Amino acid sequence: MEERLQKILAQSGLGSRRACEAFISAGRVTVNGKVAILGTKADPERDRIELDRRPIRTNVEYVYIALYKPRGVLSTVTAPDPRPTVRDLVPVPGNLYPVGRLDVDSEGLILLTNDGDLANRLTHPRYGHEKEYRVLVARRPDEEQLQAWRRGVVLEDGHRTAPAQVTVESTFGKGVWLRVILREGRKRQIRETGTLTGLPVVKIIRLRIGSLQLGGLKPREWRHLTAQEVAALKGSRPSPARK
Repeated sequence: MEERLQKILAQSGLGSRRACEAFISAGRVTVNGKVAILGTKADPERDRIELDRRPIRTNVEYVYIALYKPRGVLSTVTAPDPRPTVRDLVPVPGNLYPVGRLDVDSEGLILLTNDGDLANRLTHPRYGHEKEYRVLVARRPDEEQLQAWRRGVVLEDGHRTAPAQVTVESTFGKGVWLRVILREGRKRQIRETGTLTGLPVVKIIRLRIGSLQLGGLKPREWRHLTAQEVAALKGSRPSPARK
């Protein structure tokens, strides 16, 4: 059966659908010897599909790994400099890549997988997966600052953040630990929101992605997901369309 090429590539463990779209746009994918374009469809049982002149694999064993990314580690597969990446911390063979990202100064839960369909499900806004964080801010917030964070703020790029759940967890010196739950994940969103609300962020730890919990993992530790955890992540439904 014919399907969109980016979906076939993602199901072959080559990356998220967005990453596979980039492969196609760059002219790196061919179908039966012809360079593919976005919108191309193919049948993996009948057509010869190649990435960088290498046939793709259609029978892939999916791998799902939860990792505690420490600070100073890049949430990428390769790095432009000597800094370590999350892939360096997981000595498991195969084409694994992180789902979503944590900036280099943040830490906590990262999911590594070769399941492109699940990666798309966890990162596409229409599914509205929650991401939960412990956030240490340098000052004790007043109610106005908390309400501003909860309502959403306008970031420097003009994007207005979606409403968030923000609660005070405990005091810590002159600052406090906040519990922040988001349904979106803009680059450096938590740090920029903290700055805009007058609450400089000192530390960020991601505790949860959807139903997947960081649990008892310590920095640099990782584990394979259970079958029940994978099923729970795959069993979510898209959020209703906004009117």
